[in-house]
Amino acid sequence: MPNSDTSQGAISASTVQRLYRAFMGARAALGLALLATQSIAGLMGSRPTTWAALFSLIYGVQVVLAWLLPRWFGGGAETPSKDRAGLTPSQFASSIGVDLLLFSLLQIQDPGGSFGALFFMPALMAGALQPRLRALACAALPSLVLLSVSAWAVLNGHDGGLRISQAGLLGCGLFVVTLLANEIAGRLAREERAARGSLEYARQQADLNRLVIEEMEEGVIVADRRGLVRTANPAARTLLTEGASLRAGPFRLDTTTAWLPLLRAIEQAFSGAPWPEAGRDLLLDFGRGSQRSLRVRMRFTLRPLDGDDLCVLFLEDNRLLEARNRQEKLAAMGRMSAGIAHEIRNPLTAIAQANALLAEDHAQDPRLEQLTRMVASNVERLKRLVDDVMEVAPGIAPVTLTLAVAPLVREYCADWAATQRLPGGDANPLRLEIERDSPLIGFDPEHLRRILINLLDNGLRHAHPGAGSLRVQLVEEGEWVRLSVLSHADAIPAEVERHLFEPFFSTRSRGSGLGLYICRELCERYGGRIDYHRLDAGLNEFRVLLPRLVPPSLESHER
Repeated sequence: MPNSDTSQGAISASTVQRLYRAFMGARAALGLALLATQSIAGLMGSRPTTWAALFSLIYGVQVVLAWLLPRWFGGGAETPSKDRAGLTPSQFASSIGVDLLLFSLLQIQDPGGSFGALFFMPALMAGALQPRLRALACAALPSLVLLSVSAWAVLNGHDGGLRISQAGLLGCGLFVVTLLANEIAGRLAREERAARGSLEYARQQADLNRLVIEEMEEGVIVADRRGLVRTANPAARTLLTEGASLRAGPFRLDTTTAWLPLLRAIEQAFSGAPWPEAGRDLLLDFGRGSQRSLRVRMRFTLRPLDGDDLCVLFLEDNRLLEARNRQEKLAAMGRMSAGIAHEIRNPLTAIAQANALLAEDHAQDPRLEQLTRMVASNVERLKRLVDDVMEVAPGIAPVTLTLAVAPLVREYCADWAATQRLPGGDANPLRLEIERDSPLIGFDPEHLRRILINLLDNGLRHAHPGAGSLRVQLVEEGEWVRLSVLSHADAIPAEVERHLFEPFFSTRSRGSGLGLYICRELCERYGGRIDYHRLDAGLNEFRVLLPRLVPPSLESHER
């Protein structure tokens, strides 16, 4: 059985107020009925006492006014808090308190009358709207009044036996009604709490589903058999338009020519035509040579309210599918290449050692000396290729260090310039443009060297001769540190730019095609990225964005 102090606390304040208003209406009906019975009794010759008539009139006026003007009688003066059970003090006084007082006065003034039954109204109201102990107190008070009036009648020599038994039965009835009303109210509270929990869970599920659908990269459209789109997530709206904005729904597919293939597909699917489980390709023609190929999958659902079937369309851009397939193939090729490179490394070592022995044995033979040099050169080339492949092999965990990037960039550029034997002074083609020395990044220093040296080699190879034709910029941009290598050079052709960062693509006959691919893989390994941009003034820019780290001593200051 629910706890006596908390059984009513679970009922929400709004439910308590609804029940309170219902009881106030019942009290108004009871008050009018009491006045009517008093009037009828007077007409039939059984005139009530003056006090009984007066108390009945007062009660009738009070309950009608309390029902019609609730704010004047505590209905709007106080709002029950969520952590307090039952009625407010003003509501209790203007309803249950008034009932107990006036009904007790009626019973005392007219002990032989049948006013005891009126106590069932405040007992029922207290059981439904008050905690159990308070409700039982409200039932105990009229029981004591009834017993006291009956006992007084016995003391005055009246026939009180029947009256005492009737008062006892009425008192027991009041307790029973109070307990039953309180138990029903407790069950109502539990059911309301369960309903609120179910509604909250349903709301959370709906919000979660909406969030998942909104964030999906795959387009989702919900449409009926007439081609009316009920809703579409952002990915679907992007696929259905070419740069224009589109609302989430509703909208019709027959309003735009480009959407007609989708409309025809929906009509065919609803007519019973088979639709492949894996989907089918549809071509949307937006005009002016702009087209988009979509992979469309369909599922159906039945709406229980009106029985209208809905079609759920899942849209994917075939270009993204092809790119994903290419990435999966590249990943598989990377794993296979890493395995092959590992197997090649040992034979290469043996070939290099054997070639070194041959070079020692035939040091005086010019023809054999030339051959051993050729073998040594190609062995070194294969070793570099193996090292490049192993560098980006999948499964290698990055070792992240906190680096002050500006000094490292200066050091690497100086070493590279010395290796390339670049002229010094104003004739030097390399220029450094470092904004400040403070940015910190999380990176591996050797990998940073490899990226920068690779970009410098490419830039010098394609740059026009002249001083300052190659520039290195280091700039902070918000949460990123931008490292740019710019060169005055001809623009990279579009057919070459498309494959810049793909593995084994090179414009040089002896190039491995892994340089820029390795740069991209190393950047992404540490949370960065690399891109190519063609700038004004004839500049090619390879832009590397590296995540910036904030030193603990500066973090609070920046905040």
